[in-house]
Amino acid sequence: MNHELRTTNCELIYARLSDAYGDERWHWMPDVVRGPIDVIVGAVLVQHTTWTNAERALECLRSAGALDTAVLATMPFDALAALVRVSGTPSIKARRLRALAAMIEDGGGLPWLLALPLATMRTTLIATHGVGPETADAIALYAAGHRTFIIDAYTKRFARRIGIGPLDDRYETWRRFFESALPGADAALFQRYHAWIVLHGKTLCRATPRCAPCPLLDACDYGRARVVAAQTRSACVAGGATR
Repeated sequence: MNHELRTTNCELIYARLSDAYGDERWHWMPDVVRGPIDVIVGAVLVQHTTWTNAERALECLRSAGALDTAVLATMPFDALAALVRVSGTPSIKARRLRALAAMIEDGGGLPWLLALPLATMRTTLIATHGVGPETADAIALYAAGHRTFIIDAYTKRFARRIGIGPLDDRYETWRRFFESALPGADAALFQRYHAWIVLHGKTLCRATPRCAPCPLLDACDYGRARVVAAQTRSACVAGGATR
């Protein structure tokens, strides 16, 4: 598959997903999120859980006056773990939040982090306990407005089904694929693209997908094959019932 075709497909996908989900609320969009700290803390809280649980933990921190890197960096461990318990694995997430907050405070505070160039920010974040590339890119894209594409399980599952993306499974290879396939896209488009992919992955392109109503069915061999197979099974069942 050549680069031009990949680009066309990625642009088509964005247009279709935007038509389907453009009116949906996405928690990290600039007109929805309260501020960068919500993204930074939320990116840790949402690890291995749903956004609903992460948001509940975020509100617990806010109510306790703890949604601040200076507070998080010095808060007693047990108290922090109790506040984030609703998001699951509280001890792990408390350690990760303290490490992230301490790194930010040691560097010069939240304005310092948000002013870092993308490459420096990603390196700094990924070197911090509990922050992998996906979490780092979520912070860089949604909190700092950097042009970086988030690769998560929804993105890989969706891309493989529709027939785009690299054969290589490495995170950086996938990130570079989307960024090079959309050379004219800015950070705002990447924010929307990621949001629409996740919403699509939760609504239709799930682990067991609902392919028939998919807005990309005509461009997805995987989906069309599933729909044809389902129609064939239904026809067989109906034929057997009339005998």
